[in-house]
Amino acid sequence: MEPGFELPIEVPPRRSRNRMRALHQQLRTAILEGRLKPGVKLPPTRAFAATYGVSRNTAIATYDLLQSEGYVSTRRGGTFVTAMLPRRMPAERRGKDGRLSEYWRNTSPTIVTVERPRLDFTLGVPDLPLFPLDVWKRLSARAVRSFFRQPVAGSDSPYGRPALRDAIAQHVSSTRAVASSVEDIVVTAGAKQAFSLLARILVTPKRTVVAVEDPGYRPVRIAFEAAGARIVHVPVDQEGLIVERLPANARVICVTPSHQYPLGVVMSASRRAQLLDFARTRGAVVMEDDYDSEFRYGDRPLDALQTLDRSDSVFYVGTFSKSLFPGLRIGFVVAPAWARTALAAARQYADGYSPALSQETLTAFIKEGHLVRHVRKMRRIYAARRELLLERLALDLGWLQPFPSAAGLHLACGVDRGIDVDAFIAKAREREVGLGSLRRYAVSGRAQKGVMFGFGALSEQGIDEALGRLRRL
Repeated sequence: MEPGFELPIEVPPRRSRNRMRALHQQLRTAILEGRLKPGVKLPPTRAFAATYGVSRNTAIATYDLLQSEGYVSTRRGGTFVTAMLPRRMPAERRGKDGRLSEYWRNTSPTIVTVERPRLDFTLGVPDLPLFPLDVWKRLSARAVRSFFRQPVAGSDSPYGRPALRDAIAQHVSSTRAVASSVEDIVVTAGAKQAFSLLARILVTPKRTVVAVEDPGYRPVRIAFEAAGARIVHVPVDQEGLIVERLPANARVICVTPSHQYPLGVVMSASRRAQLLDFARTRGAVVMEDDYDSEFRYGDRPLDALQTLDRSDSVFYVGTFSKSLFPGLRIGFVVAPAWARTALAAARQYADGYSPALSQETLTAFIKEGHLVRHVRKMRRIYAARRELLLERLALDLGWLQPFPSAAGLHLACGVDRGIDVDAFIAKAREREVGLGSLRRYAVSGRAQKGVMFGFGALSEQGIDEALGRLRRL
């Protein structure tokens, strides 16, 4: 080895894919900490590889990465630690750099790494093992074969593939009476991207007032807040959003009328009429998030706001994350004619378009009737789980009062004032039962005490066992 180069390095096992990364990180740390001083010559890659038991290609890749970052330089005579190291900002200042926009300086992604309890009432997750995977695989394989038989260059569009847009238009027309055609549909990468794209085209930073439900769906608020909107939180009661509490200058109103998130209540017919009248007279628009609309139990659902709209004020947002599976990442917007071009342009500049193979597979899945059959089957299964949950709650946990709800994959329950909800949820987790808290969905001081039960991914047997454990609390 070269004089001055004495460095113990831990190398991952031979089959590990992280060997180069581990070597790079340890060498870089040694340079930054001064254990490898400026001017020290690194061993030739062949000698380095033999000493540490790695391939020469791995050694070369490690040196190349260090050189690209400015930690080493290559000149006549070998590879040396750089005399002038890259300047590194102190850890506590990273993320607060003034070069970032003000909103994003203290914002970081939420990454859930906590292990879920065995009996978990997870919200917003369907029963994936019951999905007809064999059908999906067959249709996906057919889509792949068709792509290799015919050229596809230039066939994709930020609006979405025409066949899928047509299938979606027919689907929402038959299931939700949403009047739409292929021209009305813009395909997105799920509902969250739809919120983000709408925020881009509807918000003038620091001027546009956007009304959101309180309690409400956090990603909606974040999408419009990040776009620079002035957010106003409007309370919700047993009839949905309280329209009378909307500020007169609200220009975008975000609602979940068919199954309010998280309470689950349905916006009444009178409130729907009030909201559409407000939008028409004030020149505002309504973003209707119709999540979970496929899973309705009991009476015929009220018409979507988009169906009732007569002034081109409503953007109808839908997704397939609950009816199929979240990993599909395909959603859509039924948009008024005046906004479609802008919405498609925003999609084009965001990420272009959704993967063509996924679009083709979903098109066939809808047009051949598999989606309708799967939703019909799952509606029966979820209805049975919901009934069992309601029965057991009434029998064993009478201090939990479910909010009136006729759709979706979760139930929200209010609690008596004397109950410590956080303590109850913590104790439940100790018994391998996972619950959600209503409080995390409230933004203003109107935080409501309550417990959330998602039943999409938990079988009837699991629900029965979980509530037995909760009763003993």
